[in-house]
Amino acid sequence: MKERKEEGLRLLGKETDYASSYNPGVLETFENMHQDNDYWVQFNCPEFTSLCPVTGQPDFAEIKIMYLPAKRMVESKSLKLYLFSFRNHGDFHEDCVNTIMKDLVALMQPKYIEVLGLFVPRGGISIYPYANYGMPGTKYEKLASDRLLQHRIVVHNS
Repeated sequence: MKERKEEGLRLLGKETDYASSYNPGVLETFENMHQDNDYWVQFNCPEFTSLCPVTGQPDFAEIKIMYLPAKRMVESKSLKLYLFSFRNHGDFHEDCVNTIMKDLVALMQPKYIEVLGLFVPRGGISIYPYANYGMPGTKYEKLASDRLLQHRIVVHNS
């Protein structure tokens, strides 16, 4: 089995340098050692923050990322630093979710990916944008279409 240290990861195990602005360049990948399997990988970032592009006030959310990897997978520390790079970035909720999805598609070229933002209410209203992608010309493209058409967010408050 291939040693993981040979993969050229720059951030893992090093002192953390947090970006002060949006930075997709911090994202890193490693080889999927189980390319013959379809399996889900899920990341939850319950402390996501960005800035409202109009007021400059902070927006808080939980970002959920689920994907079916193909050849490459995103390294979790680099993903954390990438998501943290939104803290001083001004974008609407929908833009943040779509940007995250598109950056991860460009990075990994996954079979399938979906990104959900559960933004904390501001002004008495919650916004929960959802974006997904399935590899064109494959069964995953249909999966993306089906999941989008059947998408429903259910949030229970205690």
